[in-house]
Amino acid sequence: MKRQKIRRLCIIISLLLFPITLYYFSPALIINAGLNGIINGSFIVFVLMFLLSIPFGRLFCAYLCPAAGLQECSFEINEKKPKQGWKNNIKYIIWVVWLSVVIFCYLHSEKVVTIDFLFETENGISVSSIQSYIIYYGIVCLIFMPSVIFGKRIFCHYFCWMAPFMVLGIKLRRLLNLPGLHIKVKEKDMCISCGKCSKACPMGIDVVNTIKEGQIKNPECIQCGACIDNCPRNVLSYEMIERKGNNNGNGKKA
Repeated sequence: MKRQKIRRLCIIISLLLFPITLYYFSPALIINAGLNGIINGSFIVFVLMFLLSIPFGRLFCAYLCPAAGLQECSFEINEKKPKQGWKNNIKYIIWVVWLSVVIFCYLHSEKVVTIDFLFETENGISVSSIQSYIIYYGIVCLIFMPSVIFGKRIFCHYFCWMAPFMVLGIKLRRLLNLPGLHIKVKEKDMCISCGKCSKACPMGIDVVNTIKEGQIKNPECIQCGACIDNCPRNVLSYEMIERKGNNNGNGKKA
């Protein structure tokens, strides 16, 4: 449980720093930067998210994302599991449209591309004017209110423009058979279906049924380790080398 306390502390600190870091996660600022032929902070951050997700998966979502801290605060009000399935694909549609606009802006910029990490960020602080305060509180409401109304981390599931970068990195890792952090099902036959793992999952994943499949490959998994820490039978663990095929409960491929 100590790991989960540390994790929650990290995302709360990230949330408190959000007025400073907001523009480094901005999908809109990167469009403006592209029109001016500038590689800005959010451009660099998104590239790093993709690259780091290859070895570490969606660990950013679990330990560093300010939106995670904001949404997990809403757990005190609503711990309902969000409806998933096809609705999780909404964020990919948003991401493709947004990424297409970003690429168009950079391709049609008439200026030479330069790097300015602090583009339109005064002294490196995002919220530094009345206008930026309005933007900040608007984004806070956009992230927080859906979680209060509809359940756990609904923004992550449906609307997040950052998650697709990391999901793409994980898929590339698996395609190239590279090592990477993931949650391993050691022996699925040890699972007693108590449901503690599913209840603890901040993403509302049905971990019990995932364990029965022999491996956890749900793209919504953020490798937070809550299921590992709450399993009374020690069925789950972290691993870096990902085995191909399903685990049949005896450490062999199905």
